[in-house]
Formats: sequence, structure tokens, C-alpha cells
Amino acid sequence: MALKVAIVGRPNVGKSTLFNRLVGKRLALVDDRPGVTRDRRYADGNIGDMDLTLIDTAGYEDVTDDSLEARMREQTEAALDDAEVVMFMMDAREGVTSLDRIFADRLRKVQKPIILLANKSESRESGGGVGEAHALGFGEPVAISAEHGEGMADLYQALLAASADIFIEEIDEPDKPIRIAIIGRPNAGKSTLINRMLGEDRLLTGPEAGITRDSISVDWEYEGRAIRFVDTAGMRRKARVQEKLEKLSVADTIRAITFAEVVVLVMDKDDAFDTQDLQLADLVEREGRALVYVASKWDLEEEPQSKLAELKRLAEDKLPQLKGSPFVALSSHNGRGVDRLMPAVIKAYETWSVKVKTKDLNTWLSMATQRHPPPAVNGKRVKPKYMAQTKARPPTFVLMASRASDMPEHYQRYLVNSLRESFDLPGTPIRLTVKSGSANPYADGGAKSGPERYKGDAKTAPRKVLKAEKAEALSNLPGKALEQKKSGAKPKVKALGGLKASAGKKAGQSIAVQKGARGGARQVSRSGRVRTGQKHAPKK
Repeated sequence: MALKVAIVGRPNVGKSTLFNRLVGKRLALVDDRPGVTRDRRYADGNIGDMDLTLIDTAGYEDVTDDSLEARMREQTEAALDDAEVVMFMMDAREGVTSLDRIFADRLRKVQKPIILLANKSESRESGGGVGEAHALGFGEPVAISAEHGEGMADLYQALLAASADIFIEEIDEPDKPIRIAIIGRPNAGKSTLINRMLGEDRLLTGPEAGITRDSISVDWEYEGRAIRFVDTAGMRRKARVQEKLEKLSVADTIRAITFAEVVVLVMDKDDAFDTQDLQLADLVEREGRALVYVASKWDLEEEPQSKLAELKRLAEDKLPQLKGSPFVALSSHNGRGVDRLMPAVIKAYETWSVKVKTKDLNTWLSMATQRHPPPAVNGKRVKPKYMAQTKARPPTFVLMASRASDMPEHYQRYLVNSLRESFDLPGTPIRLTVKSGSANPYADGGAKSGPERYKGDAKTAPRKVLKAEKAEALSNLPGKALEQKKSGAKPKVKALGGLKASAGKKAGQSIAVQKGARGGARQVSRSGRVRTGQKHAPKK
């Protein structure tokens, strides 16, 4: 198991920058303004040959009221309790501030190894700040530059020394979890829903809209299955997104949808299937992910049955490409209906991962085309031949047909809808590709098209041409081969017409019978002449 390290400090000292460098990816959002990070984020990283589990935290604020900053401080306190080694970061350019001293007093009560980091020490102006860091009482500060990667070797040595007495237990790697992204508009109740599922205040929540900025991953286990929830920032309409930080949050949410397997779209029951909700659902379908609808704040609904029927009708009317997606009505505040969410998610995941046998597909294709044959285009009918599934997640099928490019889109939609009904694939995106068989090589543009090659003179050429070709072929042979060729030729023998018949055979006796041109038999003498007259013709 990796060493668990928490990166803490006051706002805007570079904690998320160091987090991204050790992880090797730009996971945490980074901006010049303070207070960008609000929730604590976990990720696996390494430095040298040391594996780390890094915890990025919000900037420490010295407040204890009910404000957002106070709730962010609670998240930092939870990270301190969970970590094995604490890296306390300060800004070497600004030196030690009063908030650094207050936080240092808090860290002295933590019975864990603490490494003091003096960040932004790449310039000469930071020398005085590194010297002031000794006054915090945590030993020699490690001068680093998280942005430029300077001082990483010194940080590695400090981590080795701090973790020398820590026993790291080796555990088996868990199974690959099911990645579930929770998306929706701002203030729809996404983080509250995850906290209710986990049974703890893992994520920062409140009445303010847009609290979540990063996409936070949380691991969980449901009935022996590994689950990974990804809490995302609320997505407003594109025209309203103006600030740079909000654009980064939206891009992070889209990336979470891309890498998710099941997406849960959380909507306010009073404003469900708004234009933004429809665009988010369409984005999920285009990315090919399984989708589950969730209507939140259901405890405030006075007529739940009629409202649920109306929402289901809206889903089928406005999103026909996702017909049959599961719909769950719940309340994250009191937990009503939350137990129905995970069975719907597991069913959507299994449907998304289904594989259909080729034999069953072709049986279905024969029945579907008999029930509704493909239309004729330009007087020629498109003929489906066979069908196969090429991959799952989402289910992808290939249909081989003649004149595939002429198959209308409405007939392809008919095939997709029939697939859903026949093989029980509700809600999951289905990809259907229509291809034709092997192309005609003699058609225009084919591999064998073009002018024919010259194959020599025809067999009916004049005798002079054939004789000249034969003489040229013999002249190209070597001397010895030419002699063998000439000596091996059979001499021409002239027919002997004046020979007399032998004593044992009478003159004019036939020795062979050949079929004539008119089908009759012709008599041939021993001399090779064909007898045309009678057998005993009178002599002249």
C-alpha cells in the first residue's frame, strides 16, 4: 500500500500545483486566485521509487462559524486525520504570515511527521522567506518550486526520512470499480446525494450554488462490488459560462463523463428536463454511456404518482434515443427512495455491457426484415445479409447489406428500436453500422478496372507473323540450347502414295474407320488415302 500524504497550507501557496506534479496529471484545477480548491481530493502518485497516495486540501482559514470557509476547514481537518505524513507548504516569496503561524500551532498538536515546504523558491527574492521558515519550528525547510519541478530530490529525501518508522501494509489490489459520474445543473443536490449514499459528510455541501469545482472521486463498496463515485461541478448553459475558472470546471465535468461507465443525471423535480438537462443527456448518449435519471427533492412533492408519470412521459417524448432509461425519484435530505438508485445503476451497467450471440442476431434480423422489409431506393431494394456484434460498452452492431449506403435512416432507427425490444436493452446507447460486401473489382475505380493489357497477336494472325515470332524466339536462345532445340525437332515425312499393298493384305483394304463431317464412316486405306468410291470399283 502507498504512503498517504496530505498537502496542507493557507490558500494560494501552490498545493494543487504540487499535487498535479506528483500525480503526473493535471487533475486539480489551478488558478491565480485563492480558494480554488474546496473539497479534499485523493489520487495516486509517486516520487522516485516511492508510491504515494496524495490528498489535496483546501486552503486553511481561521474561522469556526457556519460559513463556506469553515466547512472547507473541516475538510482539511479530516485530511489531517486520514494522512500518515503531512507536508506543510508556505510561500517563500511572501515569507511567514500570521495565518502560517496559526496553522503551525494547529499542526503541532498532530502526532504525525510534518515536512515543511518553502514553495516558489526559484527566484532570488525567495531567499529571505526560506530563512523565515525556520521560525515555524519544523526543522530545516525544503526549498522547492512546484511549478518548475525544482527541489524534488530534496523532497524525496525528506519523505524517506519521515516515513522510516511508518509500517506500510501490503494489500491486494481491488477489482476494477464501476465508475459512476453524478452530473446535473448547479444546486441540484449531487454532492448531497453522494454523502447520503456514503453515510458521511465526505463532500462539501451547502445552500450556495456552485460549491463543487473539481471532479472528486470517492471509492465505495456496494454488495461486494467496488464503486467509484465522481462528483462533478454543476454545468450551466454555455452562454452563461464566462469566467475562466468555471470553464475549467465544465471541461473537468465533460472529462468525467468521458471516462465514466454509468452517468446519473440529477434534476430538480420542479424544473426537470430543462434545455440544459436535455443537452446533458444528449451528451451522455453521444459519448455512449449508460444513463440513469434522478429526480431530487422528492420529499417536497405533494402528488408523487402523477408527477412521476409526467416526468417519465417527458423523458420518452424529448429523448427518444434513450427510451427506457431507468427513472428514480428520491430525496437526499431524508433518504427517501435512495435505496432504489444502486439497483437501477447496476441494471443499467449490465445492459450496457451485454453481448448478443450472432446466431440469435441473424434469427432476429430475418424476422425483422420479414415483418417490415427494407424500402426500395431508385427501383432497387436494399437486401440485408447478416449481422454481428463487434463490441460491447456500448453495444455495437454491424449489418452487412447490399447497397448499404442507400439504406434510409428511418429504417436503421426501426432496426435499433426492434433490437431494444427483442433483446431487452432499454435506455442503453446502441451503435449500428451498415456496410456492404466486397466491392466489384471491375467497377469504375476498382482494383482491376482500366484499359486491358496487350496480350500479343491473335491466333488467327497470318502465317508470316507466326513464323517471324517463332524465329525471333529461337534466336534469343543460347547456342547449345538452340542446337538442342533444332536437333529435337521432328523431320517432316511426306505421305507415300505409290506404295503397293503387301501380300498378306489386299490392295484397298481398310485399316481404320474415322467419323466423317456428315456423321458417316469413311474408309481409309493403309496408304492414308480416303476411299471415296465403291469397294470393287471397275478399273479404267
